[in-house]
Amino acid sequence: MPTLLIVHHTPSPAMQAMFEAALAGAKHPDIEGVDVVRRPALGATAADVLAADGYLLGTPANLGSMSGALKHFFDTIYYPCLDATQGRPFGAYVHGNNDTSGTVRQLDAITTGLGWQRVADPVLITGEPGKAELAALTELGGTLAATLM
Repeated sequence: MPTLLIVHHTPSPAMQAMFEAALAGAKHPDIEGVDVVRRPALGATAADVLAADGYLLGTPANLGSMSGALKHFFDTIYYPCLDATQGRPFGAYVHGNNDTSGTVRQLDAITTGLGWQRVADPVLITGEPGKAELAALTELGGTLAATLM
């Protein structure tokens, strides 16, 4: 059974709502035969990444960059997973109080280096996530899971 790994750093109510919306999409009843595994960024390991077939990444934008937790995740998995995960699909969501562009640049640089293939535009939210933003996150989670079906 294919596996979608959701790696997230969820330190705020906004990030929690975003995570839950993306998870709901990934676990939608119409999506069958995909195992959805969730790991906090500080707990995700290279073994988790190697065992998964696709990835959904969630992070706040902190001072113009991804969270230290997600950066730590990438620091620990990059070389152990570099050759074995090339071409795998991924998506991302980012929350910032006023800007997400630096975080998106970092995610693009790291995932390009890993050879991962973005299958959906990132969902970028500044301020409180509203209904439309949460719906976009649900669609993002569903898209990633459906890609693995």
